[in-house]
Amino acid sequence: MADRKIVFLDVDGTLINYEGKMPESAGKAVEKARAAGHLVYICTGCSKAEIEQKNWTLEFDGMIGGNGAYVEDRGRVVMHQSLTEQQCSRIAEWCTARNIGFYLESNSGMYMNDLMAQQGPRTVALYAKGKGADPASADAAASAFLGGMILTRDFSRNDVNKISFILRTYQDHLDSKRDFPDLEANTWGGRGEFALFGDLGPRGITKKHAVEVLLKHLNASAADTVSFGDAKIDLSMFECCAFNVAMGNGGPEIKEAADYITDDVDEDGLYHAFEYLGLI
Repeated sequence: MADRKIVFLDVDGTLINYEGKMPESAGKAVEKARAAGHLVYICTGCSKAEIEQKNWTLEFDGMIGGNGAYVEDRGRVVMHQSLTEQQCSRIAEWCTARNIGFYLESNSGMYMNDLMAQQGPRTVALYAKGKGADPASADAAASAFLGGMILTRDFSRNDVNKISFILRTYQDHLDSKRDFPDLEANTWGGRGEFALFGDLGPRGITKKHAVEVLLKHLNASAADTVSFGDAKIDLSMFECCAFNVAMGNGGPEIKEAADYITDDVDEDGLYHAFEYLGLI
């Protein structure tokens, strides 16, 4: 690939592994690509607050957060579509009635309820184990993740990108789709009935929509875009980018939709793909 490209990187399972660690080669790939004149953005379900808690010194040209709710370009906020205070309160009441832990993902921080503090360690550790982490590493990853959250009982906020909640069973997700028809309902942490979390965000918010908003802001063409992902949530990003790369550790849906499948995140997959595409 020649000329300047606009690169969109999913974070968990793509830029970093499922224990939250970034392979040294991934950081080098980003640095070299930007030095060569390419633009590199992260495109993630994480809020800005969660990204800022990562132990990174790596710099990007901007970010798409909250699965598309937030778009930033070189320090400038391009779009931020958040849940309303009323929607946040309704979701909090719904989760509380079901006795399940949840947390609000805001750019100012991640705010969890008491039940998330109790139920979260096991569920987050299960997520890490399901992605290949050993028990000790999974527990450490869960502790670090929850340690970055703020315990609160005030859930009436107007700066929330989305709310994630623990699934007791897959039926909780199905019920969330029924009970919140005005919102986007997704799952993560596993496939289908094995998903660990559900989440609710503003209607119409997807990674695809955010990429399109950013491209319009940049006055750039989708023909110059490359995306990297590992999960079903990245499929919408694949729909609008010109060339799409699935990580070797990715699920079957993302691999089927990809133009190229690279190695696992922990096997220098990002670096190898950047080389293959001529980004570095």
